[in-house]
Amino acid sequence: MTISSAWLSPDSQTRADTRVAQTGALTPVTESTGRSGVLPGSASGQSVIGGLALTGATGAMTAQLGAGRAVIQSAPDRGAYPVTVTEPVPLTFADGDAQYGRIDLVVLRIYDDAYDGSGRSEAVAEIVPGQPAATPTAPSVPDASLPLFAVAVAAGVSAAQGIAWSTAVTDLRSPTVAVGGILPARADDTAAGGYPGPYRESAAGALQRWNGSAWTPAVVTSAFTCDMAAGSTNSTTYTSTLANTTVSALTVNFTVPPSGAVLLHFGARMWTTGSTSSSAYMIPQLTQNGTVVYAANDNSACMYGGPVSGSVATMWRLYGLTPGGVYTMTAMHRSNDATVTCVFDNRFMRVDPAN
Repeated sequence: MTISSAWLSPDSQTRADTRVAQTGALTPVTESTGRSGVLPGSASGQSVIGGLALTGATGAMTAQLGAGRAVIQSAPDRGAYPVTVTEPVPLTFADGDAQYGRIDLVVLRIYDDAYDGSGRSEAVAEIVPGQPAATPTAPSVPDASLPLFAVAVAAGVSAAQGIAWSTAVTDLRSPTVAVGGILPARADDTAAGGYPGPYRESAAGALQRWNGSAWTPAVVTSAFTCDMAAGSTNSTTYTSTLANTTVSALTVNFTVPPSGAVLLHFGARMWTTGSTSSSAYMIPQLTQNGTVVYAANDNSACMYGGPVSGSVATMWRLYGLTPGGVYTMTAMHRSNDATVTCVFDNRFMRVDPAN
């Protein structure tokens, strides 16, 4: 079967035609396959995945696999198998080895005689036993199977003691959703693909987005800094260093939004000591990784002159920055007269994302 189309053949539609032609059932992984997984959701709304839960019987080697729905993606020519468990399925684990522990897998498995020659055509929940070892590892997942849980079976354990269900079970269920749906992420989810969501709130309360490899800020927020310590300079070239203050340089880092543009706000209370004709200038200078990308200049600076202090501020838009790049903004100052000392107090700088 090289090319298939569902609901087209005038003779009959095969089971494989139906499976491979579904286009909206799975989160895409490759051009012709989707992501296997359990459909998310729970009756209480408190769990990402409530279906196909494993419940162990206290003091026993038995458990039940709960109801739920899943999709198992096989080879491209076989397509994806939808599976529904409508009633709890009983499972019985073999006794532990006398010397070593082992790890068993609980899986949903597809038997399809047309492809595997098993003589069976059914979906089942079954236990794939691991090999006892001093350091046991989980067995390989059979073809056309979806791993749900790993269960550690301790050495010597039997129905007399039962499996320690509270510590022995590792949840392997991973979600899958329809194309365009919101795919819940697990902390240990390493599935391939370029899915850009979902969102979460960080421990600090910031909204973050999963970009496929890391949690990043979902919204580029404002950056702000200020100081209340007056400082002075009579330098006629721009300098970040002021005399007579404990704040040697006023800086703030910010992340550029997708637009590559930001609004820069800055200002201070200024005065020119003993002069009515000289001017004090303040402007931010931008650097990235130590390289100046926007140099201090008079054209965009805020300025003030006079021995009586005055508060001045301005704002302007800077564009053409690297989206997602981290830049440093540093307050720069100068006097237009080397004999006149300019004082800067209550300085502030703020950066807002812009379109």
